[in-house]
Amino acid sequence: MMLGVWSLLLLWGLVTPCQGLLETVGTLARIDKDELGKAIQNSLVGGPILQNVLGTVTSVNQGLLGSGGLLGGGGLLSYGGVFGVVEELSGLTFEEVTLPKVSLKLLPGFGVQVTLHTKVGLHGSGPLGGLLQLAAEVNVSSRVALGVSARGTPILILKRCSTLLGHISVLSGVLPAPLFGVVEQTLFKVLPGLLCPVVDSVLGVVNELLGTVLSLVPLGALGSVEFTLATLPLISNQYIELDINPIVKSIAGDIIDFPKPHHPIKVPPKEDHTSQVTVPLYLFNTVFELLQTNGALDLDITPELVPSNVPLTTTDLAALAPEALRKLPPGQQLLLSLRVKEAPTVTLQNKKATVSIPADIHVLSYFPKGTPEALFELNGVMTLNAQLAPSATRLHLSLSLERLSVKLASPFSHAFDASRLEEWLSDVVRVAYVPKLNMNLDVGIPLPKVLNVNFANAALEIIENAVVLTVAS
Repeated sequence: MMLGVWSLLLLWGLVTPCQGLLETVGTLARIDKDELGKAIQNSLVGGPILQNVLGTVTSVNQGLLGSGGLLGGGGLLSYGGVFGVVEELSGLTFEEVTLPKVSLKLLPGFGVQVTLHTKVGLHGSGPLGGLLQLAAEVNVSSRVALGVSARGTPILILKRCSTLLGHISVLSGVLPAPLFGVVEQTLFKVLPGLLCPVVDSVLGVVNELLGTVLSLVPLGALGSVEFTLATLPLISNQYIELDINPIVKSIAGDIIDFPKPHHPIKVPPKEDHTSQVTVPLYLFNTVFELLQTNGALDLDITPELVPSNVPLTTTDLAALAPEALRKLPPGQQLLLSLRVKEAPTVTLQNKKATVSIPADIHVLSYFPKGTPEALFELNGVMTLNAQLAPSATRLHLSLSLERLSVKLASPFSHAFDASRLEEWLSDVVRVAYVPKLNMNLDVGIPLPKVLNVNFANAALEIIENAVVLTVAS
């Protein structure tokens, strides 16, 4: 068997994140080095990368990488090559590649050093007959720079790759000393062409994962969120940091530009062996503005939408504000028309999330087959508590009404204290409006995709103007 050590140096970022509290206005993702290690390890599991190493080393027309490859017919180890003079060694193959064990070290302000430990076995026919098994030790060292692809995604580019051949041993069979040197010299020349493409293939898989950071995430029929990098990636001794700018767009492609906060968010430090994503207040407010501009926050509440224990008739209204009924008889059904003409405001502070929705509430007499008659109009503000729950790719919200305050919208011929209606209106809103609102919020707040990190079981912390999700690596 052959023990190899593949060392990659990733030139990734010239600046290191500062210690302690960090500040951002976008979505901040801090990906632990363990997640990068998993991405590299997973790229080697079950895929074709390692299988491409296996193949016949010498044959008449078929080389390790095909007849047109480095080791193909007429190549280094084929007939006509170095081993061409030793017919007995034709058929030497790489028969086994053990799944490498990945370890890595982040170099603050510079890059990442990745080490892959693997074992490879070479089998063939010996010059004196019988099975020949060889093992060798190899170090493959590569330098990889961070670039930008044509579509603006971060990309790792292999700049330099070299190999250092270690000890070669014969596990079975006989290899005469003169031929031992030939094998050694040949492997020295062949290994870079054999193993450096493996490094490049691994980077290709990781680059695909990095490319998903810049993605367009649909928000149902409302629109989408596009994630773009706000700055170059930064690197510390424990994690890679991506400052990601979320751009919310309507279904027509118009940007919903909710004002960004004047003061940056102070993000708490990340613990070792955890990955962290910070969802800013800006993204919450922008998604709610998208709901408002699409009319998803408006609702006409008719008696059919409320249960029988929540009355919606003039009889109930008369007990609270008889001045508002004019000459309507008791038992007449009512219609509540809620219209949200301003964007709601989300508040994140003191470990609590709340949503304030201003609404014009039109109270009308309701005739199922006729035209409703306006009675009066209220200016209301609904304050709702938000329960937050992460899934693999989104942060979900579930709202419950905390309170509803109302006042008469305009002079009324028979003025009355509208606050007397608040309890009754709150009951109606809880059973008819809030469930519809939660259905529209089912799209959730998208989270950026970074190396397939799953935030479904993340610990959630509400800080000033942001939500921080932390998941163990």
